[in-house]
Amino acid sequence: MKQLPNYFGSMVFNEDAMEKYISSSALAAWKKCLADGTALQLDTANDIAEGMKTWALEHGATHFTHWFQPMTGLSAEKHDSFVSPCGHGKVMMDFSGKELVRGEPDASSFPSGGLRATFEARGYTAWDPTAFAFIKDGSLCIPTVFCSYSGEALDKKTPLLRSLDAVGKQALRVLRLFGDTQTTKVISNVGPEQEYFLVDKALYDRREDLRLCGRTLFGAKPPKGQELDDHYFGVIKPRVAAYMKDLDEELWSLGVCSKTKHNEAAPAQHEMAPVYTESNIACDHNQLTMDIMKRVASRHDLVCLLHEKPFAGVNGSGKHNNWSLATDTGKNLFSPGKTPSQNAQFLLFLAAFIKGVDDYQELLRTSTATAGNDHRLGGNEAPPAIISIYLGKELDDIIHAITEGIDYVEVSKRSLRIGVDILPTIPQDTTDRNRTSPLAFTGNKFEFRMPGSNQSVSGHNVVLNTIMAEALCWFADRLEGSTDFQHDLHELIRQALTDHKRIIFDGNGYDESWVQEAKRRGLANLPNCAEALPTYMLPKNIELFTKHGVYTESEMRARHEIHMESYCKVVNIEANTLIDMIQHHILNAASHYSAKLCATINDKRKALPDISCRVEEALAESICHLNAELLDACTDLKTAVNTIPADAVGEARLRYFHDVVFVQMEKTRAIIDHLETLVAADFWPFPTYVDLLFGV
Repeated sequence: MKQLPNYFGSMVFNEDAMEKYISSSALAAWKKCLADGTALQLDTANDIAEGMKTWALEHGATHFTHWFQPMTGLSAEKHDSFVSPCGHGKVMMDFSGKELVRGEPDASSFPSGGLRATFEARGYTAWDPTAFAFIKDGSLCIPTVFCSYSGEALDKKTPLLRSLDAVGKQALRVLRLFGDTQTTKVISNVGPEQEYFLVDKALYDRREDLRLCGRTLFGAKPPKGQELDDHYFGVIKPRVAAYMKDLDEELWSLGVCSKTKHNEAAPAQHEMAPVYTESNIACDHNQLTMDIMKRVASRHDLVCLLHEKPFAGVNGSGKHNNWSLATDTGKNLFSPGKTPSQNAQFLLFLAAFIKGVDDYQELLRTSTATAGNDHRLGGNEAPPAIISIYLGKELDDIIHAITEGIDYVEVSKRSLRIGVDILPTIPQDTTDRNRTSPLAFTGNKFEFRMPGSNQSVSGHNVVLNTIMAEALCWFADRLEGSTDFQHDLHELIRQALTDHKRIIFDGNGYDESWVQEAKRRGLANLPNCAEALPTYMLPKNIELFTKHGVYTESEMRARHEIHMESYCKVVNIEANTLIDMIQHHILNAASHYSAKLCATINDKRKALPDISCRVEEALAESICHLNAELLDACTDLKTAVNTIPADAVGEARLRYFHDVVFVQMEKTRAIIDHLETLVAADFWPFPTYVDLLFGV
C-alpha cells in the first residue's frame, strides 16, 4: 500500500522537486522573483525549463501545455510534445525557457465580450511562477495567465492575482499603524468546499437534458426525497466509497489537500472539502478538482454532476468559499487576540469587512449569478439572494456595545468598558452556525455560501479581496495622519459599524419577513440573473475595480457582456433541448400509452360489454388532455425561442430570456411532471428521479 506522505504531490513540480532538478542559483532567482514581484531572466527560465522537462519525462510525460482559465469558467489546454527533430530521422526531447514562460493560443475563440474579433486571433499565455506545474494525463501542465494581444485580461487568474496585490498592499498599511514591522506580505486564504452528485452513467446516457444541460429539465417528485435526513453524513455506499478513495488518491498526487468527504443532504449528493490555502493555489486546485472529479467518475461507470441544481425538490450543490486574511508570519487577521491591541486590530479588520460587504453587496451577489444558481438560491440550505452577514451572538453583542457606547458583559459576567485602550477579549466559536446566511463568520474566517458548485471561485475571491482592499484603504487614509491613534481608531471602528450594521442579520434567511425587513433596511434583493447582472456595471463598481487596478473599465464591460451572453445561451440550449425531448419522445410516449389504454377499453368491451373501464377511461382522458396542453406549451416555447425581438440586445436580451423563455419552460415542465405521474413506466422514455437519485 502506498504511504500517503510519500506520494502526496508526487505529480507536482514543487519546491522539493525544484531543489533536485534545477541549480541552486536558478532556485534562488525564482524565490527572489516571488519575493520582489519581478520577472525571471531568460537564462534562469531556461534552467528551470530544463529541470522541469527532465522531471516530467521521468514521470512519464510526453507533452507540455499552458494550463489556463478563460472566461468559460473551465480550464483550457493546448498540448505540444517535447519532440524536436535533430536530423537523420531522429528526435530529441526539447523544452526551452521561452516555451515555459509564454505561449500563444487563439484568443478569438474564447469568450472575450467584444475585446477580440474573429480576425484578431492573437493571444498570449504567460507562466504564473507562484503556482507549481503538475502532470495530468501524460502532459506537463504549466499554470498561466491569459491575455489578448493588446494586453486585456481574458481569464480568471489575472484579476485574481491583481486583487491579491491590492488587498495585500492595503492590509500592510493597516498593520504598520499597529506597529507590525515584521510582516512583509498579507495573504488571502481560501478553502472551497465542493458539493456534487453522482449518478449511474447508463441512466445518465438516457437523459438528453443531463448530457446537454447538466441538469434535468423535468422530473416528477419521487415518493422519497431528503425528508428523513437519512443520507446526510450517512454510511457511504461501497460504490461511492470506491470513487471517493480513487478521487482522494489522484488529488493527493496532484498536491490537492483533500481533507473531508461525506454524504450531503440530498440523495446521491456528496461533498469534498480541502484544507484551505493561498487563494491563487486554492482556485487552481478547485478547477483541477472539478476536472478530476468527472474523470474519476467515468472509471466507476458514474457521472459527476456539478450543476447547481440537477434535480428539483432536493438540495442543490454549492461551493462554500471559506475566506480569510493571514500574514506571512502566520497570523490570521480574523482571529481575535488575547490583548487589547490585538482585539483592536481584529475589530478594525472585522469592521472593514462589514463595511466592504455593505458598500458592495450587489457586486458580491452578481459574482454568484448564473443560470444554474438561479434554481438553487433561496431554499434547501442554500442562502437567499439577499446579501447579509451572520456574526453570532457574541460579536453581535460586542458590536452593539461599541455602537451604543455601553458596557459589554462577557460570558463570564466580567464587565469591560469599550474604551480607547481597553477592549474585551473576544472568545472564538461561542456561537451557533446559520446555514441560511450568505456570509457567516466561523471563528477565524468568513464562509461565503452563495457560490454555485459549477462556478470558478476566482470571481468570488476577486470581489472579496477588492472590497476588503477598499475598506482597509478607507481606514488607512484616515489613520495614517492621526495625532491620537487610539482615539481615532475607536471612533472610526464605531463609525463603520454604525453606518453598516444593517448588513448584519442573525435570523432565518428563508422567512418571508426577512424580505420585508431587508427592504426596510435598504438592502438589495436580486433574486435572479436578470435582476443581478445589470448591477455589475454600477459606477461605484467601476470606480472600485479601476482604482485598485483589478480591472480596466473595458475588461469589466467585456465580462458584463460575457455573463449576460452566457445566461442567454444556457437558457436557449435548455429550451431547445426541452423542445427536442418533447417532440421526439414525450408526446409520442404519451400518445402510445393512451392508444394502448383505448385499445384495452375496446378489447374489454368486446369481450365483456358490461365491464367497467373506469380506470382506463380516466387515464386516457387525462393523458390526452395533458398531451394536448403539452403540444400547445411546446409550440409556445418554440415561438419564444424563434421570435426574439430584433432590438433585444444586451440587458434587454437577458430580460427576454428570463421573463419569456425561462417562464415558458417552467410552464411546460409542470405539464410534463404531471404527465410523468400518469404514464406507465414501460412507456415513459426516460429514467425518473427515483432511478437517478437512488440508482447508485
